Amino acid sequence: MNKPAFNAQFCKGDRVAMAVSYDGSAFHGWQSQRKPQVATVQETLEQALSTIANAPVIVQCAGRTDAGVHASHQIVHFDSPSDRGEKAWVSGGNTNLPPNISISWARPVPEDFNARFSATARRYRYVILNTPARSALLAGGVTWENRPLNEHAMHEAGQALLGELDFTSYRAVACQSKTPMRNVHFVEVRRRGDMVIIDIQANAFLHHMVRNIAGVLLAIGAGIKPVKWAEQVLLAKDRKVAAATAPPFGLYLVGVTYPEHFQLPQSDPGPYFLSGF
Repeated sequence: MNKPAFNAQFCKGDRVAMAVSYDGSAFHGWQSQRKPQVATVQETLEQALSTIANAPVIVQCAGRTDAGVHASHQIVHFDSPSDRGEKAWVSGGNTNLPPNISISWARPVPEDFNARFSATARRYRYVILNTPARSALLAGGVTWENRPLNEHAMHEAGQALLGELDFTSYRAVACQSKTPMRNVHFVEVRRRGDMVIIDIQANAFLHHMVRNIAGVLLAIGAGIKPVKWAEQVLLAKDRKVAAATAPPFGLYLVGVTYPEHFQLPQSDPGPYFLSGF
């Protein structure tokens, strides 16, 4: 991992980019709902940063995650309301955060940087524990599937989803995007022991798009549907013909790509138990 020097000084008004990881199991998604009884990642992070700044901090993320979804490399930005150093934002921020959220780094960026709109790609991994019995230790961190899965068939099926295509069949009915078109850069399905990992990158994703793709690939991997079904679902442009949305537990946002001139640090995709995969 290429880490920036741990000595940057931010002045009031400077734009700050920050990398955050979190276990989404205990949260009702990323986006703040402004309800005291509903814990979200955004609001928890903003409260910690506001304590460091001694002033309100509002963050914007690269990709909003649903309830139960995790991130090993979420990127956010905010405009610093106070003069603070990188150590204050990172170490101080982590001191004020619960154990299931962590700040990796903070870096000054130009004022035209936007965590969401400057991103050119997002990468997710969907982790499936393929064992006869569920795991007590990985509960909430993986999706358990007890049926034997053919990861080769899943990978072959995923290749029909590459390129700029209409993903109407793979988005949530309540998706608010004005267009169903998305450009998928790669879909890879591999096995690591008892883990089957769906690795997917696109310019952006529709609501529930990755989990709906995972649902279709799970049905194919279990032998319920043929390999060609992934393409048939795509061409139907009808959400009702697809599989059920896969659970959120195994889904991780593992990477966000930006133009090189922003000079943001890079990291290996997570989650941590897939290090080196």
